Amino acid sequence: MTSSLSRFALVFLLGTAAALAQPNEIRKSIARISNTAQEANYRVPWLPGGMSGGSGTGWVVSADRLLTNAHVVSNARFLTVEKEDDPKKYIATVEHIAHDCDLAILKVQDASFFKGTKPLPLGGIPALESVVTVFGYPIGGDRMSVTQGIVSRIDFRTYAHSVVDSHLSIQIDAAINPGNSGGPVMQGTKVVGVAFQGFSGDVAQNVGYMIPTPVIQHFLDDIKDGHYDRYMDLSIGIGNTLNPAMRKALGLKDDDRGVIVTSVQSAGVCAGQVLVGDVLLTIDGLDIASDGMVELEGERVLMSEVAERKFLGDKVKFALLRDKKPVEVTVTFDRPWPFTMLSNTYDTQPHYVLFGGLLFQPLSRNLLAAYQFTSDRINFHYDFFISKELYKERPEIVVLSALLPDPLNTYLGEFQQGIVDEVNDRKIRTLKNLAEALEAKADFYVIKFVGHGRPLVLERTAVEAARERIGKRYNVLAEQNLGSAR
Repeated sequence: MTSSLSRFALVFLLGTAAALAQPNEIRKSIARISNTAQEANYRVPWLPGGMSGGSGTGWVVSADRLLTNAHVVSNARFLTVEKEDDPKKYIATVEHIAHDCDLAILKVQDASFFKGTKPLPLGGIPALESVVTVFGYPIGGDRMSVTQGIVSRIDFRTYAHSVVDSHLSIQIDAAINPGNSGGPVMQGTKVVGVAFQGFSGDVAQNVGYMIPTPVIQHFLDDIKDGHYDRYMDLSIGIGNTLNPAMRKALGLKDDDRGVIVTSVQSAGVCAGQVLVGDVLLTIDGLDIASDGMVELEGERVLMSEVAERKFLGDKVKFALLRDKKPVEVTVTFDRPWPFTMLSNTYDTQPHYVLFGGLLFQPLSRNLLAAYQFTSDRINFHYDFFISKELYKERPEIVVLSALLPDPLNTYLGEFQQGIVDEVNDRKIRTLKNLAEALEAKADFYVIKFVGHGRPLVLERTAVEAARERIGKRYNVLAEQNLGSAR
């Protein structure tokens, strides 16, 4: 991995790739990607999920690598890439993938794929109302499609792939259709973005979005050490100070600067450094406007965009007012935001523990989608996991998601959709805690659930007697998968 990356190594600095003279040379460096994917099976987690197929677009980003969207190659079991005017299908593998910013790097097994191609160089952020060209393989035909559009908006918006991560994005009036994803958006001979999402026709016409080059470059710089660390996050909430009376009460000047800190997550990097009630005036020397915007590279963007440009180990400096007195604070990004329960998860098998036909799983967006739970308690823990800091008590919310019917658990249906609180008086904070508690020798296992009046009780000898019977009946390949659970 290290040696290949040093070759790869990355010819990713802006402007280092050779300029391309002709549009047909651009086309030679663009590939169609076909993905045979397999979804995870959250309802029967020891068995594989269903197979599906999809396609997208990629482009040569270095001498021997392709760049595309993460959602094009997620859950991949077999990938092939094709070039225009080349009938051969080349086998590819995912080398790096970033689900939080929807980008991925592919390695092609046969180096001859890159014959006649050139890396497409990265440009900057295109100006509003400027023209861009979108290359890709959208639905409706087998050959490459080339369309043009106008840059209509530069904004900070949610990326649909993860559902919860927001980054800089650029809106264009060229439609982004299935198959376009991952394709380069060009201005002249330089890539100014990657096509990645759009609206369906019944929502908006001719509205598409591209991932701009600061996000692309951040991803490429992050993986230079052979590992992707994810985007950093300040993990704070802010409120505007547009109200004149509020500004006077906070001791602010009439200069339209400053935002008030409304929340600080205890598990975030700002905990203990930035306090609720602080008024942030600058971030890394950039003035923070009263609406939370800063001017960065000629554009007004959210102050969080400054943190977006940081990497693990980097620092960010705030000038702020605390009790109307000036204070300077330096925050180190020593860890990424750890709680991804609210986001879609890909490329991993579900974690679970099966015990006596009782299926326990950690709460996640994927689990919710699979089961459509009706429990208000589960919905509360999911919706307020971060804002009410429920993770402080339970880093993982362990749910009894299903029962495999057996004489052992015939009368236990009332506990389904319950959140595990204790097992034999041992607090359960994670799935690993649960597995350890159920592995401990005991005559009875007394399982208590949050808000439930009485416990679920299983006898050890009965569980052991039912293990083989349940395993055979439901084709259980493994009774647990803890993965990297805490």
